[in-house]
Amino acid sequence: MTPRHHVSDDLLVSYAAGNLAEGWSLAVATHLSLCPECRNSLRFAEGAGGQMLESLAAEPATAESWDAVRARLSAEPAAAPAPRMASHTGTAVLPKPLRDYIGGDVEAIKWQALGTGAAQMRLKTGDRETQVRLLRIPAGKPVPEHSHRGRELTVVLSGAFNDGRTLFARGDIEDADAEIQHIPTATLDADCICLAVTDAPLRFRSWIVRVLQPILGI
Repeated sequence: MTPRHHVSDDLLVSYAAGNLAEGWSLAVATHLSLCPECRNSLRFAEGAGGQMLESLAAEPATAESWDAVRARLSAEPAAAPAPRMASHTGTAVLPKPLRDYIGGDVEAIKWQALGTGAAQMRLKTGDRETQVRLLRIPAGKPVPEHSHRGRELTVVLSGAFNDGRTLFARGDIEDADAEIQHIPTATLDADCICLAVTDAPLRFRSWIVRVLQPILGI
């Protein structure tokens, strides 16, 4: 099934330019692996960017330019960026960008229980801007009501969830900000597994969840 909820233009352009932090880049790459429409949009953005570069006039090199090049060559290598592969995933549940991080498909996920049947696996990245995790929400169960202190990207990998306004199924990406308060609830037919990337802790309504939040890292 083709996703109905797509990556925003600002994220797609930044991804094409290589300007996204690793966590955001992983979310976009995961969505692209499942969305032919956004892969076509990416090719257009990359083509437009290439044409813009070709139209720029070359600037003469200066001594400062060579010093900057030498400094970059001698610096420690940066963490590897999130994979940009956007190919068909066959029968695998997890797209290739995620399998590269986990070392396998769903059976390789090391779940950490969050209570009421929910579970997470936090993924390590090289950026300090984002927190990245896989979430498993039991069929028919909700995530506690919350809003956001920043941005949250959620990509559905299997199953589906409803946030009270919209249904998100496999491949869909939800882009939530501080103006959105919701209770994402997995549909009754199956557990929902999704990738969630945030740049700030969630703001839960329940005080019990807020007390446990530092322990759970959410």
